[in-house]
Amino acid sequence: MMQAVLAAAVQMRAPVILQTTPGTLGYAPPELFAAMAGALMAQVGVPALLHLDHGNSFELAERAKRAGYGSLMIDGSKLPYEENVELTGRVVRMAGTLPVEAELGTVGGKEDGHQAQVQYTDPEQAADFAARTGIGSFAVAIGTAHGFYKGEPKLDLDRLSLIRQRVDIPLVLHGTSGVSGEQVRACVRRGICKVNYATDLRVAYTAGVRAALVQKPDAVDPKLFGKAGREAVQRRVCELMELCGCAGKA
Repeated sequence: MMQAVLAAAVQMRAPVILQTTPGTLGYAPPELFAAMAGALMAQVGVPALLHLDHGNSFELAERAKRAGYGSLMIDGSKLPYEENVELTGRVVRMAGTLPVEAELGTVGGKEDGHQAQVQYTDPEQAADFAARTGIGSFAVAIGTAHGFYKGEPKLDLDRLSLIRQRVDIPLVLHGTSGVSGEQVRACVRRGICKVNYATDLRVAYTAGVRAALVQKPDAVDPKLFGKAGREAVQRRVCELMELCGCAGKA
């Protein structure tokens, strides 16, 4: 995945962010991902960093910083508001010069085994939250969801515009896999600066692997079908970079 995404960034001359969730870090520690990403990013010549996505504790955020991550997210969105403010502020102070992303409201769907209903971000509360915590970017809940959608997602674009009017830091759209290109472009026009894709890339990788195994059912070397998966992800990421408007911005 990292090779594919970075190859696409080079091909499209686009800045890019690699991310690991707490679930990903259940398979390997942040130190390993940071070392691998660091080695790859040093070779590409485009702006790239490794980000902790949906960090679920102060301790994990602190460990990711020590490991060499370039950006952190602390997700206290399931906590009562004041507890979210307190936890997020602690992480911001610990992070120092590293940018910190946080979430207010709840992006729906399933991620890392947790199911959640959408709870929309309140624009007025968003302004208070950003001011009190000192975060560097803000994940908004406007109707997107993690994982697969059942039907066409309905995004509250007017809410996004209201949040943009009240919050002057970069806004982040989570749960974008399955959102139409038209809606993604509308979100970017209304202030979204970082667009997260995960499921979409997993689908591309798996499709590439399956196609390779159909062509060569006796293959036993993972490098063979892994290469096919990587190439499929690279193609898809190039399409998404064009869609989001970051092609040529490196």
